Amino acid sequence: MNTLHTIGEAAARTGLTPKMIRYYESQALFSPQGRSDAGYRLYDEADLHALRFIRSARELGFSLAQIADLTDLWRDRHRASAEVKRLAMAHIDELETKAAVLQSMAATLRTLARHCHGDERPECPILEGLAAQAQPPAGPPSGRRR
Repeated sequence: MNTLHTIGEAAARTGLTPKMIRYYESQALFSPQGRSDAGYRLYDEADLHALRFIRSARELGFSLAQIADLTDLWRDRHRASAEVKRLAMAHIDELETKAAVLQSMAATLRTLARHCHGDERPECPILEGLAAQAQPPAGPPSGRRR
């Protein structure tokens, strides 16, 4: 017998909140297989497995659009693994780019912090550096004519 679970039970069994489960359903990432006579969502083991799959993909930083593609591929038993690998490799490139940007940001902030005395003086290279970066870029006029 296939046990059906309420959304609260599904949340407890998948590590998601009921709100996230409803959100994933609204984004068409999955659809629960059952409803009670009163119209409440009911989740079977296949639904829970799909929700865990979605959670795992989110934990790896995949976007909702990427997860939609991954779930479609996961459900298609005749798919080529090459497409799955292509999606994974593209995501790895995105993650590595983001990591490089974060490393650069940390290095910039580390440099600014190293030059800050951190004492009672009002001069602060951190704030000065942030203010300098907030300046509009220098360049040719926008080309507007009056």
